[in-house]
Amino acid sequence: AVDWKYLLAPVGRFSAVRLFPPVAIGYMANNLLPARMGEFVRAYVVGRREGVSKSSALATILVERIFDGLTLLLILAVVSIFFEFPQWVKVGGFLVAAVFIGLSGFGLSGAATASGAAPAAPNVPLWAFWLFQAAFCGAAATIVAGGMAERMKFPAYLIYTVVISAVVYPIIGHWVWGGGWLGRLGFSDFAGSTVVHSTGGWAALIGAVLLGPRIGKYNGNGRCVAIPGHSIPLASLGVFILWFGWFGFNPGSTLGVVGQETLVGRVAINTNLSAAAGAIAAMAAVWWVHGKPDLSMTMNGALAGLVAVTAPCAYVEPWAAMVIGAAGGGIAVAGVALLDRLGVDDPVGAVPVHGLNGLWGTAAVGLFGQRALGLARDGLLYGGGTGQLAVQVLGALAGAAFSLAAMGLVFYAIRSTIGLRVSRQEELRGLDIGEHGMESYAGFQIFSTV
Repeated sequence: AVDWKYLLAPVGRFSAVRLFPPVAIGYMANNLLPARMGEFVRAYVVGRREGVSKSSALATILVERIFDGLTLLLILAVVSIFFEFPQWVKVGGFLVAAVFIGLSGFGLSGAATASGAAPAAPNVPLWAFWLFQAAFCGAAATIVAGGMAERMKFPAYLIYTVVISAVVYPIIGHWVWGGGWLGRLGFSDFAGSTVVHSTGGWAALIGAVLLGPRIGKYNGNGRCVAIPGHSIPLASLGVFILWFGWFGFNPGSTLGVVGQETLVGRVAINTNLSAAAGAIAAMAAVWWVHGKPDLSMTMNGALAGLVAVTAPCAYVEPWAAMVIGAAGGGIAVAGVALLDRLGVDDPVGAVPVHGLNGLWGTAAVGLFGQRALGLARDGLLYGGGTGQLAVQVLGALAGAAFSLAAMGLVFYAIRSTIGLRVSRQEELRGLDIGEHGMESYAGFQIFSTV
């Protein structure tokens, strides 16, 4: 028999993993080898986005994911990770923490402390923690491309992903996790409903609005027309991969297992229950509205449940996680319908799944969270009043507003200079040929001529 606690134990004095294998593997991947975890989760993005996209834009998706992996670590190394974590500056003779943005350590200069640990996570080696944050940053950046799929110029993608990775995500992360103003108010986002998912979701919304809908999404009467993806099996595989990967992101955010076995177990079970409840609720909702249990919407419901529970997973009981996930599934279905009515074309449901459920999950901390489970104050439903709820809503709205404003400026500047959208001919023929000069399925390219 394999003794997992020795096989998966981190090197050195920092921790030893003693947990059932799936969570142990996820923990190891996020804290010791998060770069590999990022690549694994990017497999979800490839599968999910390619499955729900047209076959003529698949090479573009793959190139974008490869670019994320090639450049993200370089960007973080040069600038952005030190925007996020606590930096101390001298003001009037006193050392104070920067509350809006980190101010030192660029290029990883002087990063290692005497103990070799990360200042924000003393039980984790600094370099492992740095790679862990790289996986989170990469997730936020990839969310945006889903909402703008099949019609965005590749150079525009290159510019926006650098900006969101180097500036927008790290600043919001600093507010919450790096000693910034929201963290000081008692705002809690355990694994990133706001910092990761809401940041990416609202950036996707403003990008999709400025980009406009795909050709054929709305008919002459303004009625929304479904544009089916080319492979539901591939999309399903992507969701299964991400569902597993989430056990690295959420339990991995405990940043240690020894002495925290109960916490890790609670985070893991809440993550799974919320995803299951979200999938069932979304299936029920779309079945009731449209008369069929749509698989694509069911998968979005599972992802919505995962996003929604990411902020409260450590602070709530399992029954609350199921309620949070079920509500998230319903929000995903309603959000898709709302965007269709508003004329916003979001091919993968990035805004309902990540944006709206990022808001909901963050607010849910103030409803269902408990001080006994590590929260600063009890939530509204546990007699704590509206204090924690107010802080959570403030933080969620502040993150959304900053992401919308900052990325709105970026996308507007791109549209006004090099252009944000490909030509009509290129969109009809497919981005693979127009942007990259290749076919995803050689010899089987099918494109419209009208």
